[in-house]
Amino acid sequence: MKRVYINSVASISAQKTYDNSEFLNEIVDYEDNVIGAVNPSYKEFIPPAAARRMAKGIKMGVVTSKIAISEAGIETVDAIISGTGMGCLRDSEKFLSALIDNDEQYLTPTSFIQSTHNTVGGQIALELQCKGYNFTYVHSSNSFESALLDAKLQLENQEANNILVGGVDENADHTIAVHRVVDHIKSEKVTLAGLLNSNTKGAVFGEGANFFVVSNEKHEEAYAELVGIKLYNTLQKEHVAEEVKTFLEENGLSATDIDAVVLGNNGDVGFDGYYEVLAENMFKETPQMYYKHLSGEFNTASSFGFWLASKILKTQSIPQVVKLNDVEVSSLKTVLLYNQYRGENHSFTLLKQC
Repeated sequence: MKRVYINSVASISAQKTYDNSEFLNEIVDYEDNVIGAVNPSYKEFIPPAAARRMAKGIKMGVVTSKIAISEAGIETVDAIISGTGMGCLRDSEKFLSALIDNDEQYLTPTSFIQSTHNTVGGQIALELQCKGYNFTYVHSSNSFESALLDAKLQLENQEANNILVGGVDENADHTIAVHRVVDHIKSEKVTLAGLLNSNTKGAVFGEGANFFVVSNEKHEEAYAELVGIKLYNTLQKEHVAEEVKTFLEENGLSATDIDAVVLGNNGDVGFDGYYEVLAENMFKETPQMYYKHLSGEFNTASSFGFWLASKILKTQSIPQVVKLNDVEVSSLKTVLLYNQYRGENHSFTLLKQC
């Protein structure tokens, strides 16, 4: 089977990550429990008249896809595979509100048309004039990993050469209010630096889009090789270390071969213990990183972690702001990512320097 390479990356997040020439050089701090994405200049990528009709999630997805395609040095791709937990949430809420307010009459179709989960993938295809395979995975907090696994299988079996894969989710007022009621969002405002020490229920919610061009042909400026992905819907805390060991063995590795781990800690006192199982035992002497204090928590936040790991392998540097411990290594060749949300939808992703 063919190998799979990450040839380009693109990110719009709560940090200024849309500029690929920088790597978390300037950190946007906050004191809040819901944070929004830092917007690039959309008019540089999308005609203003068209951008005005697009929801934020669509704009983020279109711009990151264009950045990724440009950096990969290609005109188009063979397939577009997206992951999203909630889709174009703002338009969904807008349409449902209009449905109630107008007594189900005289409704304009625009918000309904743009409210579906596959709107982002469809809009990207229109922009690229890509008529190939186009699929959107809606698997909660495993949505991005499901899209990535699909792309990996197609590339390994030579069903495609270049695939655009990514994750995108946006904030919306009503949904945020619901999450507050059920304590999924922290009741108090916290700072970026104080998130993991908050010792309270819930997370800081965010939004963003991260897209990548993955290929079975290695680009000169490739970021990393995608070695393996494994997903679990449910996994008991006491079995996490065992499953990590099995996953690594399936890829011919052991815990000592891992040069860094990227963990999905979000400050939720009820569920960060899953990461502590690994951080305090198996990977105690391994450099550890986290990222959700920068991006916020959302269903495809793990795509930001994937962006982080890819950049670390290419630059061979770990920004101070993402370090969980002070362990140092001479070189970074293999990185393991682990993510879960509220004890469900666990994922292991393995990247190697190429």
